[in-house]
Amino acid sequence: MDILFASAPSFDQPLAVLKHCHDRIRKQLATLEKLLPHLAQHGADVEAQKAALAVLKYFQNAAPLHHDDEEIDLLPTLVQTAQAADAELLATLLPTILQQHQQMASLWQVLEAQLDPISSGSAADLNNLDVTAFQTLYQEHMQIEETQIAPMAMRLFSPEQMYKLGQAMQARRGIDA
Repeated sequence: MDILFASAPSFDQPLAVLKHCHDRIRKQLATLEKLLPHLAQHGADVEAQKAALAVLKYFQNAAPLHHDDEEIDLLPTLVQTAQAADAELLATLLPTILQQHQQMASLWQVLEAQLDPISSGSAADLNNLDVTAFQTLYQEHMQIEETQIAPMAMRLFSPEQMYKLGQAMQARRGIDA
């Protein structure tokens, strides 16, 4: 039997869950990009409303949980664990990652204000520069996490640290073990 939808990894693989979140973020960023020409051609029709609502739902709910996973659990555990060159690299990356989280939150507020009326069909204005800035920042951010942070955590974390990370992520989402 073919599986139509790839299921999300379980929380016993917390880094895979974080990567899965990145894949979902990429999907929402692609929807935002497609929404720009769609709005220009069709206005805030039913398809545009659905797309705006999907982006709103993701970035209002799942994205903040993802950032909390990183800021509350992943990154502090890495700081405690990393030594020598890993600690030095982390010291240079951490301020950038945290600043990007703040910038993404600010850019999201701007986009959220544009997407909300689109989702109700009452407006069709979505600023290309705002979308591009949001996409670019997220892409840069995910690149750092996927090429530097996740491999470091995979290499350094003990099975117990991975378990604790997964449990914290699961609890944050209100999912029973």
